[in-house]
Amino acid sequence: MSAKNRDNKNRWRNITVGFRVSPEENELINKAVALSGLPKQEYCYRRCLNQDVVVQGNPRVYKALKQELAAVLAELQRIEAGNGIDEELLNVIELVSIILGGLKGEEQNE
Repeated sequence: MSAKNRDNKNRWRNITVGFRVSPEENELINKAVALSGLPKQEYCYRRCLNQDVVVQGNPRVYKALKQELAAVLAELQRIEAGNGIDEELLNVIELVSIILGGLKGEEQNE
């Protein structure tokens, strides 16, 4: 039998919450999780509870940022002069920008 899961306030996490997403939504969630450096469960419940997701710079986060920036660069090279930019790419660019700004210590104005 596995150990009981407890959060940082020593509350027992014994309830499972699940939901369905499209393949595109799953991809965006996985990208955000990778860029956050948090486990998927931690990331999802922080977002659901409208808590701050604070990214701590570590090798995993930097690797995820490097991979996402390489993918963004490849996509931008494919696009000619700003035509055909889809909303998902803009969301990824915005997320990477926010994370990089946070890692550099800049304040984000929303």
